[in-house]
Amino acid sequence: MNARTIFIVDDNAEFRSSAQWWLASAGYDVVDFADPVAALDALQAQPPAGPACLLLDVRMPGMSGLDLHDKLQEHGVDLPIIYMTGHGDVALAVHAMQKGAVSFLEKPFADEALEQALDRAFAARPASGLTLGPGAAPEPQVDEAAVEWQQRLDRLTPRERQVFDLVVEDKANKVIGQLLGISYRTVELHRCRMMEKLCAQSLSHLTKINFAGRAL
Repeated sequence: MNARTIFIVDDNAEFRSSAQWWLASAGYDVVDFADPVAALDALQAQPPAGPACLLLDVRMPGMSGLDLHDKLQEHGVDLPIIYMTGHGDVALAVHAMQKGAVSFLEKPFADEALEQALDRAFAARPASGLTLGPGAAPEPQVDEAAVEWQQRLDRLTPRERQVFDLVVEDKANKVIGQLLGISYRTVELHRCRMMEKLCAQSLSHLTKINFAGRAL
């Protein structure tokens, strides 16, 4: 296949049908799976030879998206992954991004959000040969978005950085205040300033841009 390929793994048939239609009309080759085990078998048997990415639901019966991600890596199949969930679980988003996901989308998501996530996914792996043999490593790439994100983090004061670290661990303001020995109101003040400096629109947005290392 010469076109960019998107693999969809989601147990929701209605979502798969809708996503496949939209992505195919945008010019992508689309292969969808309802069962993560079937997806694992297929990707192991015939890894993609050209640019490809994986649009992966987090919560599915049996094998979860996170488990599938682990299995693919164990077998040397390395694809840019965009996680999806309808649950808005911040801790889950953190876990997904720590695994190396390109992005984390909360359902229902706008077409523009998916387009941006796909752009990042294919920019991360623009060339063919997306499968890596066990022990192989991809060539290092300069991530300009990650550099910009680090520059934003460097603008935080020591206290704002402490608050930031606890916020991305999904700690409530009351708990943060207890851990740092400051008042609830002071936590709110530091949190507000931290969000402004990081250009984060919400907690879920902060989680995404933190672990994706990108600026929206």
